[in-house]
Amino acid sequence: MDAWWNEVWLTLQSEFSDITDASQLTRIVVRLLIAAILGGMLGFEREQKGKAAGMRTHMLVSTGAALFVLVPAIAGSGASDISRVVQGIVAGIGFLGAGTILKGHESDTASVKGLTTSAGLWMTAAIGVSAGMGREATAVLSALLALIVLALMPKVAASMGPKSTPKDDNPHE
Repeated sequence: MDAWWNEVWLTLQSEFSDITDASQLTRIVVRLLIAAILGGMLGFEREQKGKAAGMRTHMLVSTGAALFVLVPAIAGSGASDISRVVQGIVAGIGFLGAGTILKGHESDTASVKGLTTSAGLWMTAAIGVSAGMGREATAVLSALLALIVLALMPKVAASMGPKSTPKDDNPHE
């Protein structure tokens, strides 16, 4: 029976031996934390504006995208294999983003909501991929640019003049 428990113990050790040293552990932790933090920043901005996809959603999307590219990269997969993983992430996030887009009645073509949230999730996944691939500086710069777009562009658009309204919604016409 002692040999059986020893075999179980050795099997468990081999199952949890994918992180081989402190350097690799540090690399994994830094990349996943960067992805989570940057996704959280974008999600916090969306949450503050009352959007459906908030901080937790963006953190999960970014961290998940990072993990999807990090694991094969550490396992020694080639660039073409990781390229296929990225293609899958882009398609999957497109599916997720499509679920955030709402359209009004067929006759109401001006009422489409959720496009910015969908694009934000797509950008968040790209930031996560960057972090997961070890391109942390690119991920940080991209997140800052996304925050600028999300936070400042509505103010710029508002300062450029009044929003046009469709004829059906304008009671003065």
